[in-house]
Amino acid sequence: MSLASVRAEFAARQIDLPIIELETSTATVALAAAAHGVEPGRIAKTLAFRLADRVILLVASGDARIDNRKFKEAFGKGRMLPAEEVEALTGHPVGGVCPFGLATALPVYLDSSLRHFDEVLPAAGAVHSAVRLSPLHLAEITAGSWVDVCQSIDAALPA
Repeated sequence: MSLASVRAEFAARQIDLPIIELETSTATVALAAAAHGVEPGRIAKTLAFRLADRVILLVASGDARIDNRKFKEAFGKGRMLPAEEVEALTGHPVGGVCPFGLATALPVYLDSSLRHFDEVLPAAGAVHSAVRLSPLHLAEITAGSWVDVCQSIDAALPA
């Protein structure tokens, strides 16, 4: 699955979005930012959460942190899924998880932290892959819903 499933989805849906494959690992925000020569915030990390009644994917800016109060207001109680569950549900390994080519149809939410950038880089199903696109194009492709569940940039900065 993984990279192949992302390619298959893009082909089936006629999404003309080149997949970037690198020789180096991009499995963490820091590695991805260094490999692509961008600031960490431009890396669009995809996190999987189990809520009371479902599993969701949340795509957020690489340097954003979940604000527990905002998260609870938006979704209720939730917990991040362990790596083996993430891979089983998405078909992608941790470090390559993305909202494309999923093994299981999951609702996708996009945190407003992504809107600070004209272009972001989510993974593409493997720990050495990514795509470059605008946050609005990401929302369109994933049918993602916008939410505000991360700490604001001002709140995250030291005083």
